[in-house]
Amino acid sequence: MANKVKIGDRWIGDGEPCYVIAEIGINHNGDPKVMRKLIEVASEAGADAVKFQKRTVDVVYTADDLARPRETPFGTTNGDLKRHLELSADAFHAIDRQCKETGLHWFSSCWDEQAVTFCEAFDPPAYKVASASLTDHGLLRAKRATGRPIILSTGMSTLDEIDAAVEVLGKEDLIILHCTSTYPSKSEELNLRCIPMLKERYGVPIGYSGHELGLATSVAAVALGACVVERHITLDRSMFGSDQAASIEPQGFTRMVRDIRAVTTALGDGVKRIYPTEVPILKKLRRVGLRVPENT
Repeated sequence: MANKVKIGDRWIGDGEPCYVIAEIGINHNGDPKVMRKLIEVASEAGADAVKFQKRTVDVVYTADDLARPRETPFGTTNGDLKRHLELSADAFHAIDRQCKETGLHWFSSCWDEQAVTFCEAFDPPAYKVASASLTDHGLLRAKRATGRPIILSTGMSTLDEIDAAVEVLGKEDLIILHCTSTYPSKSEELNLRCIPMLKERYGVPIGYSGHELGLATSVAAVALGACVVERHITLDRSMFGSDQAASIEPQGFTRMVRDIRAVTTALGDGVKRIYPTEVPILKKLRRVGLRVPENT
């Protein structure tokens, strides 16, 4: 079992730069123009990847669920909303072209096996398993059968359920994300100390998928060992949509990526040393036991 996973041209794991995923999800609201702008924002912010959601609506939802009354800007039923939020095949081809032009990886959380078949045509570098799908072992097997790396979110899941999912998926080419599935999440429910616990328990790269307000806790996750950070991105948190309030606007996402990069650099290698830049200060200020190391 390797403790690093390769996604596209990037290695993920200890000692590697943190892999930042801008989750667009359904925040495009079915509008290709918003979709393109969100990809642009993610690229300019310095993200490594963008992530979408893909559903076969009539498979994921029952007829009764789709017929349920629901007033939205896109119609009067839940089905009107769900169908509007699904991007067309042409839109996915546009995503593929734009991401190739900008150098971003892109992949999806597929909610059903038909969606996996659809996404396979685009040769994605990985698949995401949404927290809601962690116990869908048939879907896990379908994603694993593609031979691609799997990123598994663990919100609203017990350790026993995670154990079972890992048993199905195997640990090869697996990344696990600690997650709390409330939108937005309260700070007292983030439980970031689960990150080192999951790393010890499973021995695979561990990351963090956050839905909290603010940026500091996602940066703190990196200091605790997260090698992947996923956060929702939006053009405006006041836009219609269930995920918008737990998302980060462009300026904030840029700051978060900047701070993650700074923390990753600052963590160093854990070897205590005297840096050459410290030597002049050492000579100036130390009065007892002055000894300048030979190999600084």
